[in-house]
Amino acid sequence: MATQSSPVVQQIGRSTDVRCVNLCNAMYHPDLELAAPCLVRDQHGRSYEFGDLYRDKKAIIIFVRNFLCYTCKEYVEDLAKIPKSYLQAADVKLIVIGQSSYQHIKHFCTLTGYGHEIYVDADREIYNKLGLKKGESSSSSAGSPHIKSNMITGSIKSIWRAMTSPAFDFQGDPAQQGGALIVGPGMKD
Repeated sequence: MATQSSPVVQQIGRSTDVRCVNLCNAMYHPDLELAAPCLVRDQHGRSYEFGDLYRDKKAIIIFVRNFLCYTCKEYVEDLAKIPKSYLQAADVKLIVIGQSSYQHIKHFCTLTGYGHEIYVDADREIYNKLGLKKGESSSSSAGSPHIKSNMITGSIKSIWRAMTSPAFDFQGDPAQQGGALIVGPGMKD
């Protein structure tokens, strides 16, 4: 009988945002209201308001740096291993948002095996309204159990994927950092 590996429970980083306020045991982040009407696109180019993704159900939303980023690819590969039944039992959605053209979604999902919800914010409106940072940081993924490649091999793999992808581009701003939110239902986080 195969044993199931334990979930990763190590906290990699912590950010305290003084703009969050606790209202009736639900956290509220004022920037969610600013970002809610921004549009995301699915792999077919259909547009949805960001707020609609978590309006009726709690959602774990992962903003990746770009679809060529090797740390993002390896992290999303691990997210792909989460069974849909676990998410359904917890009554939560798992969503990845990238910042490239929607045309890159299908290839990224094939590459990572990711089968949950995925969208793009090509203009980085949501990234900006939520205050996600820009700038390179070599220690941001240090010690993460999700990252298997070192910086040199990961960078080489990313460059190779860029050169061999259907559309040779960076698939987003390479300096844009990602982030994660647990939000909903509605405007609470």
